[in-house]
Amino acid sequence: MTRIEYKFKQLRAANRKAFIAFITAGYPDLAVTEKLVREFDRIGVDIVELGVPFTDPMADGPVIQEASQEALKKGAHLEDILRLVKRVRPRVNLPIALMTYYNPVFCFGEGKFIARAIACGVDGVIIPDLPPDEGAAFLRCARRRGLDVICFLSPTSTPQRARYIARVSRGFIYYVSLTGVTGARQALPPGLRENLAAVRRIVNKPVCVGFGISTSEQVRQVQAISSGVIIGSAIVKKIKENIGRMDLAKRVAVFVQGLMGERCTKK
Repeated sequence: MTRIEYKFKQLRAANRKAFIAFITAGYPDLAVTEKLVREFDRIGVDIVELGVPFTDPMADGPVIQEASQEALKKGAHLEDILRLVKRVRPRVNLPIALMTYYNPVFCFGEGKFIARAIACGVDGVIIPDLPPDEGAAFLRCARRRGLDVICFLSPTSTPQRARYIARVSRGFIYYVSLTGVTGARQALPPGLRENLAAVRRIVNKPVCVGFGISTSEQVRQVQAISSGVIIGSAIVKKIKENIGRMDLAKRVAVFVQGLMGERCTKK
């Protein structure tokens, strides 16, 4: 059982839903990223996603795009992020997943990337521009080595596609709440409850919802109808607001605690 699978087993036993935090690795620098991961572990974040900076982040909105560009300017690349995970892994218990586009993985080498990620303590990988149909060899290799590859569903996914994703995804399924890019929204997308209900009738794995969620009330609403919630842009924005402060990591942790609120339990 992988660390991500074990986390969801613990959550089910505790009758709770997952809170997953995304940050761009290397923004504003790698030292702050390491502090943030440790703070998130301290306050009870369930899973952290480290975004690997990339020059063309097609699934990301302006907040994460800007963070990615700034991290690249500081020289944050895939190997640096793997070394960061290796440093922090003995100090934290929470699962760590990398959110990366396929190009850095391709340049690194698929097999080499999987082996290095496992050796450094990475638990899962999310690759928005690698459809599992086209990455079948990558998924097979990752599964053999124990690296969870988390796949996507969206409002446009057919029942047939949902059954396929349920079969190949490991750890959990990432449900994209809307047709668009990441970024805070004022309200949850219409039809989210109905769409999720249809998906959960088909799949038997945890389904966590991301894109557009930015307030504690939205977190509560999404956790009530899913296995968990993924927050990214709102956290990255809070990081930006505190750049230059010595206590940046603690300030962001306080903000994340506010988003987490009263941990939602299954009814």
